[in-house]
Amino acid sequence: MKLIKIGGATLNQIPLHWEHNLSNILRAIKEAKQKEVSILCLPELCISGYGCEDAFYSPSVHATSLDMLQRILPETKGIVVSVGLPMMYQNHIFNTACLISDGEILGFVAKQYLPGDGILYEPRWFTAWQENTRSKVEIAGKTYPFGDIFFEVSGIKIGFEVCEDAWVSKRPGVKLHQYGIDIILNPSASHFAFDKLKVRKRFVLEGSRAFGCAYVYANMSGNEAGRAIYDAGTLVTSNGDLKAVGERLIFDDVRVTAAVVDIEDNRVKQAQSSVHFKFTDLKDICITNNFDFPKIDPEEAEKEDKPWESSPNIKEEEFTRAVSLGLFDYMRKSYSKGFVISLSGGADSAAIASICYMMIRFGIESIGLERFKKKLAYFEEIQDCESAEEIARHMITTAYQPTENSGEVTRNAAATLANAINATHLELDVNPIFRGYREIIEEQLGRKLTWESDDVALQNIQARVRAPSVWMLANIKNALLLSTSNRSEAAVGYATMDGDTSGGLSPIAGIDKAFLRQWLRWLEKEGISGHINLPALSAINAQQPTAELRPPDSKQTDEADLMPYDLLDAIEAVAIRDKKVPLEAFHLLKKDFVHYGEEQLKDWIIRFYRLWSRNQWKRERYAPSFHLDDKNLDPKTWCRFPILSGGFGYEIKELEDYFTSR
Repeated sequence: MKLIKIGGATLNQIPLHWEHNLSNILRAIKEAKQKEVSILCLPELCISGYGCEDAFYSPSVHATSLDMLQRILPETKGIVVSVGLPMMYQNHIFNTACLISDGEILGFVAKQYLPGDGILYEPRWFTAWQENTRSKVEIAGKTYPFGDIFFEVSGIKIGFEVCEDAWVSKRPGVKLHQYGIDIILNPSASHFAFDKLKVRKRFVLEGSRAFGCAYVYANMSGNEAGRAIYDAGTLVTSNGDLKAVGERLIFDDVRVTAAVVDIEDNRVKQAQSSVHFKFTDLKDICITNNFDFPKIDPEEAEKEDKPWESSPNIKEEEFTRAVSLGLFDYMRKSYSKGFVISLSGGADSAAIASICYMMIRFGIESIGLERFKKKLAYFEEIQDCESAEEIARHMITTAYQPTENSGEVTRNAAATLANAINATHLELDVNPIFRGYREIIEEQLGRKLTWESDDVALQNIQARVRAPSVWMLANIKNALLLSTSNRSEAAVGYATMDGDTSGGLSPIAGIDKAFLRQWLRWLEKEGISGHINLPALSAINAQQPTAELRPPDSKQTDEADLMPYDLLDAIEAVAIRDKKVPLEAFHLLKKDFVHYGEEQLKDWIIRFYRLWSRNQWKRERYAPSFHLDDKNLDPKTWCRFPILSGGFGYEIKELEDYFTSR
């Protein structure tokens, strides 16, 4: 037996926050040593932060990254560690992993496959390293190997797949396997998305099985740069067996997960697989180093070699935990003192208020009350609080802002929910302001405004007069104003600019309305095991979603203004995600939505495409949102579309012609 304890650390980093990032790296190394880990993998670009955007073009970012690397070296005595950093080489920027052994740099592996789809833009900054290409770099007067290389440390062969490298068909592990690799390290910055963990587990487990080696996957954690949420979840596998799984969606800045693997056992299994060995002079591609790996007692190894996982197992819980973590990090990294929400008594604002409360609960559960408060040390008002409820009183401010068209149902629903989550709840009557604007315009136009001729203007001004007061509250409290728009409404522009879109962060802009309503019912009646549910949401869930901006006798509902939300979301998926034209969308959807009638379905499809096209300017102005799945509509990180376009005129006529020709 040749037992080695290997592990990965998840880090909650901040782009360009050098001291913070260095502190987390050093803490991870210290904790790994305490756990007697011999080989530790840290996440991708952990020195600089992954989300530096165009700051990667700054020469100082590369110089400071190397300075931080030099400060890390002395702390790696007695351990082998990989750290990630950007590197400038021959006027190109590369995403690299540096392997350090016992205080000495062994070399740099450059990432070969760069993701450039969806939320990922790596080809904008980095150059993909060419396979089978090697060079050298000079740092502080010393020369180190650089490129497509692997390492042999005291007879243990260590190779890399850097994040995306493992997601492609021609992954580097295939070639590493031919060289008889023992351990593959995968430093990653893999953002959260629903059900993504299943894919990660598959490529890590299959990689370790197919390559007959041990495999360590180490991911970033938390809301690093504003939009992407990283869900941690370190994985340690060996020859297809899951050895250890790190907890996901944690509030801690550092978490080390490790397991003992048997290198000799893997080598025997490699031999049994009858692999074609690559007969190459390894001197050019294998960097050797001597390191005194500690001996491990087999009996002690058996005690530790236990896979475990504490992770959400349903979409509703994943959503709750992911957005909670995203909110917490956004708040603390922007030094904001809590949240302000315009609580209308409807589904969207209720969902956001509920998640703010769940954030406090999850944070305290994850790291304890005292550490939770310590991470918010700048927030003096909560430092003497002794419970989640006390913290909520200081951290969550809600405001119900009625006009003459608001009703008692929404007023009571808002007050009931605010009381249940212990928010500081205010009622701000904005009707005099609404009437004041109406009278000013009527006087200048010389006529009365009516619902028959001025419907949109009268609705929008009610939404807009609510914004100044909640912005004022956010300024007074130094808090974040949260925008309450959802993805379904963002797709068709069913939102008032400078009204319900007002805010510095839009937590649910990546989530469709149908799921939000389902989630609210789940949180009302079930919730998360061991955590309080919110029966107070019953008053929210009993209503049909409504903007409540027209007179009550109009019985306004969102779906009457637009179309059924389940259909809207289905059209959005085929039109925007799948890039289908209106006629194709009709043929794809008519079977599942035949109950609406083909003529009505056609009209709603046309309405969607027209509203989508004419409201792109609104999408460009939405506050930052969290990326949660592959249907995100954020134009800055996922789905780009021209502000001015032909509006699908030709394609809509194609659908209309199809109906007239039948």
